[in-house]
Amino acid sequence: MLKEKTVYKDELPVNVVVANIKEYPIHFHDDIEIVYVLDGSINFKNGHYEYLLKAGDVFILNDREIHSLSSTGEDNIVMMLQMDLTYFARYYDNLKNSFFVTDMDDDSDESLEVLRTLLAKIMMEILQKGYGYERKVIETTHNLIACLISDFQYFIMEDGKFANEAKNKGNKILTGRLNRITDYMYENYNRKLTLNEIAEKEHLSIYYLSHVIKESTGLSFQDLLSYIRVEESEKLLLGSNKKIGAIAEETGFSAVRYYIKHFETWFGMHPLEYRKKYAGKVSGREIIAEYKRSTPHDIEEAIKKQVKGIYSDYIRSNAPKPSIIDVDIYNPQMGIVNKSALGLEEFLKSDNLKFIARPYNLIKSLRENIVAAGDNYIITTASKYPDEIRSISILVYNFNEKLKEAMTSSKNRAEDLQAILNYNENVEFLIRCLGISGDFKISRYTLTRENIIVAYEEPEDGEITHTKRQNLLNNWRTLPVVEFGEHTVSDTLSLSVNLSGLSAELILIDKK
Repeated sequence: MLKEKTVYKDELPVNVVVANIKEYPIHFHDDIEIVYVLDGSINFKNGHYEYLLKAGDVFILNDREIHSLSSTGEDNIVMMLQMDLTYFARYYDNLKNSFFVTDMDDDSDESLEVLRTLLAKIMMEILQKGYGYERKVIETTHNLIACLISDFQYFIMEDGKFANEAKNKGNKILTGRLNRITDYMYENYNRKLTLNEIAEKEHLSIYYLSHVIKESTGLSFQDLLSYIRVEESEKLLLGSNKKIGAIAEETGFSAVRYYIKHFETWFGMHPLEYRKKYAGKVSGREIIAEYKRSTPHDIEEAIKKQVKGIYSDYIRSNAPKPSIIDVDIYNPQMGIVNKSALGLEEFLKSDNLKFIARPYNLIKSLRENIVAAGDNYIITTASKYPDEIRSISILVYNFNEKLKEAMTSSKNRAEDLQAILNYNENVEFLIRCLGISGDFKISRYTLTRENIIVAYEEPEDGEITHTKRQNLLNNWRTLPVVEFGEHTVSDTLSLSVNLSGLSAELILIDKK
């Protein structure tokens, strides 16, 4: 079978295999895969492209791209990371339509170094499997995706291969348009498809659309369509016994001779010659991957040669429905926030909520400029537009209107405690701070549901009903969880906050 199903374990939407590869036959995945050579070298085939990947090289495989790996004769350590598109597409609208390309010829590219760092962090987190490592893996993967979107989805055709095109970086309108155009072409390549149809769909003139495609990819519309058809035909050539005429018709070519012509242009040989050469190298029952998994020690040593400063921390709760907060840090309107949006202050001003209000009072004491706010969150910074943002403070609370109403109308602590015990919802916030890059220190202060429950279990009049030992333990149980870590980001800093029951987290972000 050409298609290889990725198995995601431990409820993680990320799968990593690190191995010394002898032969990994031709296959494809439905998910995004990143191949990172940690040591040695590997022969790599992607469609009709063939590469020699060396230590430090990173190759991004978009979903459903056919590829294979084989040994060059020297030992290698290759990291293969797959990301579950079904999971991550919940957070990024066009992730399934995106096309990512690395420029391996430019080793000085800072964004490539960021990509290596993020991949190494994910690997080290999985190796260490510290308490709550799953959440850290997911959070780092969010930053990895932000890096891909920011720096690796701009492409042009050079010397017969797609290459990363730096001049288009930052042009998000153009990138979004190209994603829609190419995605539409991949969905409809097997029928008659015209430039006029796409132009009407994008509300553009035929002339301008033709110019956009040529300028962005280096190919005319017809050449790009033929490329897509030929690329998709490879799956039928190697994964079925269909005749060439049937494959040509199924992939949208009007005649077999046109199919053969374009196939030879890209693959350098006749389709039948290609089938004869590679059909026996397809992953299946008879042909299986030959590799030996690398030991944790070997992986760590290989990573240390290339990347320094790997951290693992943070706690992840069960996967709740995400609440996404996008903040454009360098928006000129930064700081102009409707005060009515600050529902937190209204909720937390009651006397019976003094303990719960501690994180809010901490962020308030910083006296920073408000960047964004809502019923459950506040984001502030000490910087002022247009100065460089060097610090950001984020506070999020987990509560709903029902709990809010119950606690603001309660008559005593017993009713407060019952309301807290009744509220068991898990909430995940993904906060994306757009427009910042670099190395940041991350400090987290988490007031957990258990902290709050213990505080409200104490008698309302302050009477001591426990032994000194129990009182000491209760004091410990009310102490918030404090954690420290670091992030390296490109264009967007993504932070995942998972809160269970009535709880809060204050995050301080400081540029190193």
